[in-house]
Amino acid sequence: MGLLKGSVTFSRYRIVGPLPAHFPDFFNERIRRDAFQTVWRTTDEKAAGWTSLENNLDTDFPYACYAQGRYMLFSLRIDRKSVAPSLLRLRILEAERKQLAESGQKKLYREQREAIREAVRLDLLGKTLPVPSFHEICWSVPDNVLTFCCLADKVVGELQEFFRESFSLGLAPDTPWQIEGGGGKAKGTATGSSSPALSLPSLPPGVDPLTVGREFLTWLWFKSEERNGMIHFPDGGEIEVVFVRRLVLESGDGEYAETVVCQGLHADLKEGKEALRRGKKITAARLRMTHDKAEWEFTFKADRFHFQSMKLPSVAESEGEETDREGQTLERIYLIEKAAGVMDQLFRSFLDLRLSEGWDKEQVRMQRWMVQTKTD
Repeated sequence: MGLLKGSVTFSRYRIVGPLPAHFPDFFNERIRRDAFQTVWRTTDEKAAGWTSLENNLDTDFPYACYAQGRYMLFSLRIDRKSVAPSLLRLRILEAERKQLAESGQKKLYREQREAIREAVRLDLLGKTLPVPSFHEICWSVPDNVLTFCCLADKVVGELQEFFRESFSLGLAPDTPWQIEGGGGKAKGTATGSSSPALSLPSLPPGVDPLTVGREFLTWLWFKSEERNGMIHFPDGGEIEVVFVRRLVLESGDGEYAETVVCQGLHADLKEGKEALRRGKKITAARLRMTHDKAEWEFTFKADRFHFQSMKLPSVAESEGEETDREGQTLERIYLIEKAAGVMDQLFRSFLDLRLSEGWDKEQVRMQRWMVQTKTD
């Protein structure tokens, strides 16, 4: 329930492709066409469809209930069926024994065994109830950005496929830098957008897009401790960023990857700094961020700019009119977008420095910070 209440976990994606003419009518037709259909007794292992955000049983979307402000708010429902391997093996053995007894054969051919296995599997699937899961979606139409409340690669892949089938539009990861081959569109550039285009920086050959997020998060830790959490913001103000409770550092790839997890009440854990000195970079960290008198706390995953278990600044609860509940939801979305936007701006500050002549001096200061920590 992250968009409506509680903590929120989310990833962000850019819409790839122009929006069709008469988009509201187009969206209304497509979301109803591909709404979730409840069919329990089937042999399908998976079923997917759109549902209402506030009521998962609502698939009629009366009065365009998904439209709130400049957003389209709805959910992706995915039902899955699975059969326990041990049960499947047992039923197959029973079916094979019955087949041998009825046919008088001494043994079954491979084709017979495969046919029995498939028949047993389909029979069990038909008798199994699916397990539903719901994943919230916030589509900012003017910005061409979709916020998806899930980080699982498998589910994200299913979203991208189903979204393309439903709306004839692609989804590409939304990062604060331009991704080569990602559609070539920056935020606010698709047909029907009212927002100005946002120019995203491109990464030069010397900066690896697979590790630049780790460099950024490591640099952010250094900047946070340099001035007791206070960091100069691009607009001339300041923001407080404090690393709290948990750090994950890693070096290497695949089976050669080495990971160090540091947990505690404070971020200045000795093992974390020692891992930095050995060349590891931070892949995830729990951050507390304060800006404009509002405070967020979340786990930031550097490789893909994902946000996990984000606690939002308090929003006044409303039990009154529908418009009050809508206002509360829009305020939560604003706070989610603001936190993500602040991290994007901090990254761009890092990237500007990373690509400037001043980066060598910054690296010297970072090395001094690590050594000084070691001797304290």
